[in-house]
Amino acid sequence: MGTKMTSNGKVKMRPLVVIMALLSSLSPLCLAAGSTNGEYRLVWSDEFGKDGKPDPKKWTFEEGFVRNEELQWYQPENAFCKDGLLIIEGRRERRPNPLYKKGGQSWKEKRGYIDYTAACLITRGLHSWMYGRFEVKARIKTRSGLWPAVWFLGVSGNWPFNGEVDLMEYYNSTILANACWGSGKQGEVKWNASKKPLKSFNDPKWDETFHVWRMDWDSQRINLYLDEVLLNSIDLTKTANPPGRGPANPFRQPHYMLLNLAIGGNSGGDPSGTPFPTRFEVDYVRVSQKE
Repeated sequence: MGTKMTSNGKVKMRPLVVIMALLSSLSPLCLAAGSTNGEYRLVWSDEFGKDGKPDPKKWTFEEGFVRNEELQWYQPENAFCKDGLLIIEGRRERRPNPLYKKGGQSWKEKRGYIDYTAACLITRGLHSWMYGRFEVKARIKTRSGLWPAVWFLGVSGNWPFNGEVDLMEYYNSTILANACWGSGKQGEVKWNASKKPLKSFNDPKWDETFHVWRMDWDSQRINLYLDEVLLNSIDLTKTANPPGRGPANPFRQPHYMLLNLAIGGNSGGDPSGTPFPTRFEVDYVRVSQKE
C-alpha cells in the first residue's frame, strides 16, 4: 500500500512511508517529549538508553551508611545502565568500614565491617517537582532482606516535616504505598500507609516481570497505583504539619526523587539466606505535568 514501481524498475516510496520511516528513526525519548497523556505533558524522563553510568545531569548518589540501620554501604559503582535498563545491584562483599570507631556511639561507627553494598540514586539539587504524574516501570526481587524503593522527599524542612511519599516499597513479603509527615508529639510521625501482601497477587512469578508504579499528585490528593490498581489515596487536606515545624503542608511544595535498593535494617528483614548479587531494574522514569 505504501510503495509503487516506476517505469525504470525502481521502487518509489509514497509520502506516508517516508513519514513513517522518519518517525521510526526517532528515539522513544524524542517522541515522548512532545507527547501528551490526557491533560498531562511529559516534562522530564530517563529511559536509560545509553550503556554506562547513569546520567549525571539527572542523578547524584547517596554514599555510605545512611538510614534505618540498613546493612548496605551505598556506592555509585553499584548502579549502571545496560540494554535500556537502570540496574541497581545489591552485592554481598566484606571489607573494613572506614567509619568504624572503637567505642563509637552511632550505628554507623560501631560496625567493624561492610557486609553488603548497593546504590541510591537521587535527584536532589538537580530536579524537583510539585504536582503531576510520576511513572516508574521496574522489576524487583521479592526475597528476604531486600528493600527496594521509589520515593520522594520535600525540598524544605527536616524529616518528617518535609513530607515523604513512598510510591513503591517492598519488604517482608509486602508491597507498600505510603506517605508521612510531622506530628505535634516528639518522635512521632503521622503515616497514611497501605500494605498489600505479595501472596494476594496469586502469581508465584510476580517478581520475574516488570510492573508500573504511578503517582498522580495535585494540591488536594496523592493517588498511588500499581499496574493501574489504586493502592492508596492520601487526602492532602489532612496532612498539615504542626505550626512552626517546617512547611505548613509538606505535600504542597516540590519534592525530589530517590531510587534505591536497601538491605536489611530495621524493616528489610534478614538477607543472610538470600542469593547475591541481586538486582532492582528500572525500565523508565517519567514525570508529566498538566499544561
